[in-house]
Amino acid sequence: MIRLTQLLAAINPGTIQTDLTDIDTKYRPITSLNPAGYLKTGVNLVLATAGILAFFYLLWGGIQWIVAGGDKEATEKARKKITSALIGLAIVFSAYALLFIISALFGVTLLDFSIVRIGT
Repeated sequence: MIRLTQLLAAINPGTIQTDLTDIDTKYRPITSLNPAGYLKTGVNLVLATAGILAFFYLLWGGIQWIVAGGDKEATEKARKKITSALIGLAIVFSAYALLFIISALFGVTLLDFSIVRIGT
């Protein structure tokens, strides 16, 4: 087992790069993005957020089911939450899968638009 002192002794502080002169070649600056890039990122962000929220709603329904303790009304509320969350997850995954399938089968990327920048 490696001790913390051995690990810290192995670290060479001279290997950390602090020179930021070539940052534009490694990372694309935000000024080079176009509106289509923002749209594609926004759609992906919305789909990911919806999936995460639906998953947590599913967990919330599961916890409510466990805590219900045999109460019919509480169990029914939890069942409705779980059903709603599963439908939401199915919709989110179907939307993402549809975009992927259309892109793979027809070679059409629905999220790559050629939007012209105004004022250039």
